[in-house]
Amino acid sequence: VKLLESGGGLAQAGGSLRLSCAATGTAFTLDVLAWYRQAPGKQRELVASVRDDGRIDYGDSVKGRFTISKGDAKNKIDLQMNSLKPEDSATYYCNAEFWDTVDHGPGIYWGQGTQVTVSS
Repeated sequence: VKLLESGGGLAQAGGSLRLSCAATGTAFTLDVLAWYRQAPGKQRELVASVRDDGRIDYGDSVKGRFTISKGDAKNKIDLQMNSLKPEDSATYYCNAEFWDTVDHGPGIYWGQGTQVTVSS
């Protein structure tokens, strides 16, 4: 499994940014695609996730401002971030939980991360 992340960058407070993540590869069944974030000196936290059955979860700090959706391609998600705040500044990581159909076992993979900076 490989994760291709795109989006991020710099925005002003109150502005918007969009992140996308696509899981590519073979021999896997995707269970969850998610975005996490980590700010300097803080623990990595869930931003939003989409399960294969369609269930969506959000971190408490982004509810009502961020929207995650399945992208226009299989195994892809988009994260629309609106009403951004300086405290949203962090490195955002795409995460995939999957079933490896060759090794017949679960797997977790992290993207390299993309920086989001929100200025006040």
